[in-house]
Amino acid sequence: MTEISFPQSSARLRMGSSIGQPLTRREGSLKVRGAARFAADNHPPGMVHAVLAVSSIAHGRVTALDAAAARAHPGVIEVMTPHNVPPLALDPDAKLHPFMFRLDLLQNDAVRYANQPIAVVVAETLEAATEGAALLAPRYDVETPRTHLDEAGGFLPQAVGAGQPASQSHGDVKAGMAAAAVRIEATYETPAQYHNAMEPHAILAAWDGDSLSIDTPSQGMGMAKARIAGLFGIPPENIHIRSPYLGGGFGSKGLVSGPQILGIMAARLVGRPVKLVLRREQMFGPVGHRAATRQTLTMGADGQGCLTALTHHARTATSAFDDFVEPAANASNALYASPAIAISHEAVRLDSGTPLFMRAPGEAAGNAALECAMDEMALACDMDPLAFRLKNYAEVEPMSGKPFSSKALRQCYEQGAARFGWNGRPQAPRMMKDKAGMLIGWGMGTAQFPAVMFQGQARAVLRGDGTGLVETGAQDMGQGAWTAFAQIAADSLGLDLDKIEFRSGTSDLPDAGLAGGSGHAATVGVAIDAAGADVIGKLADLATGDQRSPLYGAGNLGVSARGGRLYRRDDAARSETYADILARAGRDAIEGTGTGAADAAARAVYAMYAHGAVFAEVKVDPDLGQVRVTRLVGAFAAGTIINPRMVQSQYYGGMIWGLSFALHEHAVLDRRSGRMMNANFADYHVPVNADVPSIEAILVEERDLHVNALGVKGVGEIAITGTAGAIANAVWHATGMRVRSFPITLDQLIGAG
Repeated sequence: MTEISFPQSSARLRMGSSIGQPLTRREGSLKVRGAARFAADNHPPGMVHAVLAVSSIAHGRVTALDAAAARAHPGVIEVMTPHNVPPLALDPDAKLHPFMFRLDLLQNDAVRYANQPIAVVVAETLEAATEGAALLAPRYDVETPRTHLDEAGGFLPQAVGAGQPASQSHGDVKAGMAAAAVRIEATYETPAQYHNAMEPHAILAAWDGDSLSIDTPSQGMGMAKARIAGLFGIPPENIHIRSPYLGGGFGSKGLVSGPQILGIMAARLVGRPVKLVLRREQMFGPVGHRAATRQTLTMGADGQGCLTALTHHARTATSAFDDFVEPAANASNALYASPAIAISHEAVRLDSGTPLFMRAPGEAAGNAALECAMDEMALACDMDPLAFRLKNYAEVEPMSGKPFSSKALRQCYEQGAARFGWNGRPQAPRMMKDKAGMLIGWGMGTAQFPAVMFQGQARAVLRGDGTGLVETGAQDMGQGAWTAFAQIAADSLGLDLDKIEFRSGTSDLPDAGLAGGSGHAATVGVAIDAAGADVIGKLADLATGDQRSPLYGAGNLGVSARGGRLYRRDDAARSETYADILARAGRDAIEGTGTGAADAAARAVYAMYAHGAVFAEVKVDPDLGQVRVTRLVGAFAAGTIINPRMVQSQYYGGMIWGLSFALHEHAVLDRRSGRMMNANFADYHVPVNADVPSIEAILVEERDLHVNALGVKGVGEIAITGTAGAIANAVWHATGMRVRSFPITLDQLIGAG
């Protein structure tokens, strides 16, 4: 299968615009019927299985592997080690640009972190490969690992996140603090968190000479092709990637990982198609994670509760061999008005896999600390937390002074507070209990996420039978992207949705860019919209230049497209079907292309963000310290909403992730060995259905004329921000105990009564 094609529906969904309609997923029936094929579901003829052997130490080198024992095991075909690994055209430790991260590809015997791949066993069956890997019995020369933020040797990074400045400031912080009537300083800690998507990283690779065919989950097939081509010294056009479905990406599948490359290398070594799928515990190391942080915030405010100064300093971890620094302190750049703000970062090198992008990188951890600090400052000023935030509402981006392209945060506060019943909140903690004696607390947090755009392309075709085809190499990670893209395609071509065929999910289609940073819908949506406009423009030229057409002489600006017809704007009674225009011109189809990319000129003038407010209710057992979230209400403004059903689902998922951040997720490391102690679904806690409370997402209306042609902002990550802080603040309101270390666990609250 070279592509995923959604056929036209047999039933017309509605007349007119598809944008704004809460349509169900176009691929939903395939998934519930088990007909959607993920990467590891494919089994081509001659396929063999590969299994990683990974290090059980965090720092040192491999001194011996019993490859002979593994090769002697029935069914084992080959053992790939540093001694027989196929040569690469590029050093995997080379960094030719900031988005190129170092990969562990069996180039030597060094061990840089626990769970690092140290060999690959290839066998006829998965069982044989697994047993062969167990027979390798590695021996090590062990060195003491660096495992904690308190390790010596911190450094000031040149950049954080995706090339952002490591420090920024405006105004005179020292003077602002001196002028403050009220001051606070607080330090918050967040743990390392690891990607636990339902679908682990997987690859099925097959070589045909210097051509390579791949099935793998990828959030950016174009970037993956370029990286693979460089490593193997082949042209990118020789690589064909199929990635129609992802069982969750969340940043971990944005860049091709070491295990995926090892699968390709194994296929080259044995000359057969190779499938390699990570076990759950192998996700903890080689495919990125969110680094631990320690964040210190200081704030000063005058006698009226207006901020006079704010500083946000983050110490975080990166790996011993590469650089990615969680941009946590940047959360304070753009949210609250203060005449003086300073943010800064430092990093410490640990013997771990390199931390990378994880859903809301920087913002998730940084916002949790900022929102707790804002509540602590509100208490110091004897103000309601919402009133304090409104008092310090930023009318322009504080750090840059740019106006916002749009900002409906006040409406988010208003609608969320009204729905939650915030006006009934007592100011003092420990004032509310239920009939069972559980302490009740209410908290809130502000949500914010930048309106990101990458660059992507799309192709649109209008066919002689009046139907449309739209193609783009985009991904659907479960967020409903392909449904929203089809809706945009229908509107851009002026067709009903049942007349649109949408193709996506393979690298031979126009490169849709990266599905990350909550920028996928904006990037690909604008590309699709532009491709449709290109087609309609060409069609209008045919009609308005043809004396036989009722549209003759109207000009391109004088026609509109809807329902498969072009209409004169000055006389709607004069119209013509697409099919008739094409038939008279002797054309079977018209093709157009479009690009989606950020408008650099607009972004030089405007600050662009989505905003929101989250309100949380918790109940805390006064004796045991157990916390239950009982209500979450979020109100979010994110420009044009293509599909409210899909957007609401994204907000739910974000708030649940924020709940997980606040109360559950915590990677537990053995500091002596550097090994992860809870690298499984049983011990690495994430919310289950019983943990998820009554949850509501309000879609606040917002129109943005500057962010892009569609007015679309991302919604995937914003709901994480705000939620973790809201829950932590609610725990304080219930108990009067301020916990500054995430996740909030019962041992920190035992005896709260």
